[in-house]
Amino acid sequence: MIERYVWDLQEVDETQVAVVGGKGAHLGGLSRIEGIRVPGGFCVTTDAFRRIMAEAPSIDDRLDQLSRLNPDDREAIRTLSAQIRRTIEGIAIPGDLAAAITRALAQLGEQAAYAVRSSATAEDLPTASFAGQQDTYLNVVGPTAILQHISRCWASLFTERAVTYRQRNGIDHRTVHMAVVVQQMVFPHAAGILFTADPVTGNRRVATVDAGFGLGEALVSGLVNPDVFKVRHGEVVAKAIAAKQRAVHALPTGGTQEVAIDSQRQEQPALTDAQVVRLVQLGRRIEAHFGRPQDIEWCLVDDGFQIVQSRPITTLFPIPETGDQENHVYVSVGHGQMMTDPMKPLGLSVWRLTAMVPMHEAGGRLFVDVTRRLASPASRAGLLDVMGRGDPLIRDALETVLDRDDFVPSLPDAGPGGPPAGASAPIETDPPIVTELIERSQVSVAALERDIRTKTGPALFDFLLEAFEEHKRVLSDPLNLQAIMAGMEATWWLNDKLHEWLGEKNAADTLTLSAPDNVTSEMGLALLDVADVIRPQSEVVAFLQGVGYVEDAAFLDELAKLAGGTGARDAIDAYLDRYGMRCVGEIDITRPRWRERPTTLVPVILDNVRNFEPGAAERCFEEGRQKAQKKEQDVLSRLRALPDGEQKADESKRMIDRVRTFIGYREYPKYGIVSRYFVYKQALLEEAERLVQANVLPEKEDIFYLTFQELHDVVRSNEVDDQLIQQRKDAFRSYHALTPPRVLTSDGEAVTGAYRRDDVPAGALIGLPVSTGTIEGRARVILDMAEADLEAGDILVTTFTDPSWSPLFVGIAGLVTEVGGLMTHGAVIAREYGLPAVVGVEQATQLIRDGQRIRVHGTDGYVEILP
Repeated sequence: MIERYVWDLQEVDETQVAVVGGKGAHLGGLSRIEGIRVPGGFCVTTDAFRRIMAEAPSIDDRLDQLSRLNPDDREAIRTLSAQIRRTIEGIAIPGDLAAAITRALAQLGEQAAYAVRSSATAEDLPTASFAGQQDTYLNVVGPTAILQHISRCWASLFTERAVTYRQRNGIDHRTVHMAVVVQQMVFPHAAGILFTADPVTGNRRVATVDAGFGLGEALVSGLVNPDVFKVRHGEVVAKAIAAKQRAVHALPTGGTQEVAIDSQRQEQPALTDAQVVRLVQLGRRIEAHFGRPQDIEWCLVDDGFQIVQSRPITTLFPIPETGDQENHVYVSVGHGQMMTDPMKPLGLSVWRLTAMVPMHEAGGRLFVDVTRRLASPASRAGLLDVMGRGDPLIRDALETVLDRDDFVPSLPDAGPGGPPAGASAPIETDPPIVTELIERSQVSVAALERDIRTKTGPALFDFLLEAFEEHKRVLSDPLNLQAIMAGMEATWWLNDKLHEWLGEKNAADTLTLSAPDNVTSEMGLALLDVADVIRPQSEVVAFLQGVGYVEDAAFLDELAKLAGGTGARDAIDAYLDRYGMRCVGEIDITRPRWRERPTTLVPVILDNVRNFEPGAAERCFEEGRQKAQKKEQDVLSRLRALPDGEQKADESKRMIDRVRTFIGYREYPKYGIVSRYFVYKQALLEEAERLVQANVLPEKEDIFYLTFQELHDVVRSNEVDDQLIQQRKDAFRSYHALTPPRVLTSDGEAVTGAYRRDDVPAGALIGLPVSTGTIEGRARVILDMAEADLEAGDILVTTFTDPSWSPLFVGIAGLVTEVGGLMTHGAVIAREYGLPAVVGVEQATQLIRDGQRIRVHGTDGYVEILP
């Protein structure tokens, strides 16, 4: 095949990214849209780039070195990438390639001015924009200068920022090639950027226009603040006109310069409202062509708009697909389940198949559609009440949407709203109820483990679909729901009434310390017992300190070879038999469980060995029980001193007994779910192993990128779509960059909610008080439990905590999380252990630095960063 080095922009479209890069492909596509004007030009193809790279074999060695560098090693990346750029810029452009470029220039006008623009193959993609990663040169005049700047564009594939961006996104440097767009220069009156969706809120119906005088470079470089216009339904609904003191203009001899704007013009709008609306209409046409919201660079020339770039907006959170045009309001499942990370497709589909309510997927996360519940006044009140008790930010976000009268239609009370959220019949305060429920769950899991052993192939999937129904039957058992609600409602009653009668906030936090039957808090204490076995064995401790070098599969076997290692192995093994199905993000069946990756527990075990004395588990539990007992006596005696005191004390005593009977069980259903999940997962991985042996799949974990039904089809047919799995892997990687909203509308608007409080000190970080007390200490910002390194008195700061984090709770003094509610697992366990805790603190892991001293006000719900 003859290599072709130059293509006219009119010849290419968005399918030819591999030939002309992302920018060139998009510009070619733009030039084909009716009514869209694009400055003329041509593309120097990736074939030309590959030819240049072949002229310098030494680059290969340097690319190998580059791929081995840590993305955080900025100095090494800076040095090596600079060497590669110098090498590329030093390569003489071969004669036939230079001739092809100068011929294309001659057709457009050799001495005209041009923009010379980098166009990488990994650029302007739906999942990664790479905006600003490579270079653009404006107002370049003459063939010699243009050839020189094309070389600079090739070299800019290896700027420090571009190299780091690729390494952080897992993109191999060798797979990315550089084309160059050479385009006729336009000299605009005004220029700027149009987002066809609001880049801040995500609302797809609101377009945002940034505008300034002269070339758009002044806005892109941050030289001036732009005028900002917002357009909805064809009219300007908001605008802010900036004082634009400077602009960038082209020089007659080439290049650009900053110029001052006449003081009388500075505060004039760069565009009229009519021009803004016309521009947005063009943007909607471009958006429709590319099929997704766009970030568009535009120029205004003689009252006509020319488009010089369009790329997808990659920061928008996707919208669940419904297939209708109705308005919808979605609430995040991840915020309630303490798991806001993206889930793999198998994890998403299994959770949906075993969930009690229909769920919708977007951005690798799950959402529940609450539109109909909000539309009926009867169900609305119950929904808002439960949401507000769990997470005030979700309630406020829902109320924000409701305040827009036109978004959620109001149904009559008789509409399909259902009973108020959380409604359940009362239940006797009877401890054997909890014992019976736990036994029911254990029997169900044991039957699952027994019956699944003989199932393989398509029969396994038929069996699992029946198992999922049993899974839901156990969860929806009326007694199970009554027991959960009894503990929660007793907590709310005690907090409300004791605040009203005694002026005491969150009294239930102390009254629930060391409540019985809490499988999650028992899990944390049980790891203290494991540490007691290991602590006296110096050889075992030394081995654990260097365990990073040991494969998980060999970990327990290696342990048993050491002096004292058999006892240590048996203690860890017994712990894993009871809790090995747990892990961080455990609602995603694809996440590695502790039984699969036992070394995850090593940092926590070592912290326990270092920070505790023998017998700490029993002492911790007993101290909590005695504090709760003392609190109960104190509360009841103070109540008896009040008017109607005996009655208030009797009511409170009944509720204290009730909360201590049922609040521990609040954690058990999740334990039952993940116990079943581990059984499902082991069976599916055995099926995956058969697919690997049959050469259907290269790796067992590839099944994680298929839905349950797709995997069923693969097992039946012994055929798999490798391209689909690769697309899913790429999409999953991109979802990590997205922040899931608590509330999302069908317009794409992410509604965050606010606490709306004025009772906290200036500069404090506001959150939800979930466990009473005030503590001051060193903040440890930990995003991965396997990297825990805690000392007594430390305060854990993290994104979210699910039950798997509770072993850390025994060794900390307080807790701060970005996600959480009054009855989510981290809050329940913080109260169990008596840790002051504030959850739902937006951006806590960015605003609090690791090692800073902070004060956590667990009673009042805020965090102070101390000097």
